[in-house]
Amino acid sequence: MSSTIKSTDILAIGLMTFALFLGAGNMIFPPYLGQVAGADLVVATLGFLITGVGMPLLGVVAAARLGGGLSNFTRDLPSWVAVVIGLVLYLAIGPLFAAPRAAIVAWEMSFADHFESQPHGQMVYSAVFFSFTLWLSLFPGRLIDSIGKVITPLLLLVLLAIAVGVIFFPLGPAGNVVPTFADSAFAWGFQQGYQTMDTLASLAFGIVIITALRERGVTDKDELTRHTITAGVMAAVGLCAVYITLSYLGATSHTIVPDAENGADILTSYIFQLYGEWGTVLLGISITLACLTTTVGLMTACGEYFSEAVPILGYRGFVILCTLVSALIANVGLNELLDLTIPALLIVYPVAICLIFLALVRGYLKNPPRTYLMTLFPVFVVGLIDGLAVSGVEWAKGIADTSLAVLPLHDESLGWLVPGMVGLMLSMTGKRAEED
Repeated sequence: MSSTIKSTDILAIGLMTFALFLGAGNMIFPPYLGQVAGADLVVATLGFLITGVGMPLLGVVAAARLGGGLSNFTRDLPSWVAVVIGLVLYLAIGPLFAAPRAAIVAWEMSFADHFESQPHGQMVYSAVFFSFTLWLSLFPGRLIDSIGKVITPLLLLVLLAIAVGVIFFPLGPAGNVVPTFADSAFAWGFQQGYQTMDTLASLAFGIVIITALRERGVTDKDELTRHTITAGVMAAVGLCAVYITLSYLGATSHTIVPDAENGADILTSYIFQLYGEWGTVLLGISITLACLTTTVGLMTACGEYFSEAVPILGYRGFVILCTLVSALIANVGLNELLDLTIPALLIVYPVAICLIFLALVRGYLKNPPRTYLMTLFPVFVVGLIDGLAVSGVEWAKGIADTSLAVLPLHDESLGWLVPGMVGLMLSMTGKRAEED
């Protein structure tokens, strides 16, 4: 059965998708990448775009083809494995890491400097921020109207003002600084793209986009798939533009903020030099809007998943619970939260990437359950050891520096790739399983 949808609604859904992905990491990591990369800016940015844009787009495409969220991605795995993956992923993109980080970035880049003397300023801001998040998340059917048609256009106007200043009035030369990271430029940028968490989010946002389309009367499977992919492409184009602009901002920031600790410091100082006090106000508005739309998407996705996986509290009950936990964790420092996030992402990200790839090629697999297990297990083991090694666990560091060091592409942060491919190829031998 065919249905019609207005072109303005399609545009609004694309803008909504862009806003859902454009959150805390999207704004603070590219400037830091640009400053650190120096002469290797282009190569590092390319690595960042692969994990920060390419993989999330493939995640949306896979979700569109599957017609659902994470449960569709993990349906070929044993139920307990699917549950563990779901819990880890949704806790990571929801109340434990991504959502609190969004609120912390919004606070530090909008109001923190103005309320340094207020001991409970961050706590009050977190409460207000997540109150708005809760209000918008409780009504997922209104996301197109509240985010796609209102918040995102405002966000785009502010981002455009920032882009004009950065491109036409840069505050220094780009590419004349020696890179300050140990790995290759591509590998470093590739790993920095992990921290946006957008590949993880794409496994969850697919169902948010599909739900929004259904609210607009789109019920035909082919149309749902086509419009979801269209929204993903629109979001990817917008994210590329933002990332390239902010990376260039970072590359021209050495005279303004030398040796910055994070991208938030670079972005805030740069915009202040360009536009003065009003510039910081504009930046605060853009960061707050970007982070707010992302947390709304994350809380909506968490509510959808947990209410389906554990139907105890229902959608609104889980949204309230996840929002409260996020608000509590959002009172730690940004650097402290980032230090906790990196090891977790090294463990989770390779699994998420493999889930997306397997979803895209599932129709060609002889025995999907066998292939999923044989591919994901070695990927998880390598990622687990790498993550524990980065967090300082001695036995894991020993294995990573010896046994895992011999793996191809290990120095490029892709040591899990070959073991996963070997598992995939071995699983393809044998008889084709009966179609489910």
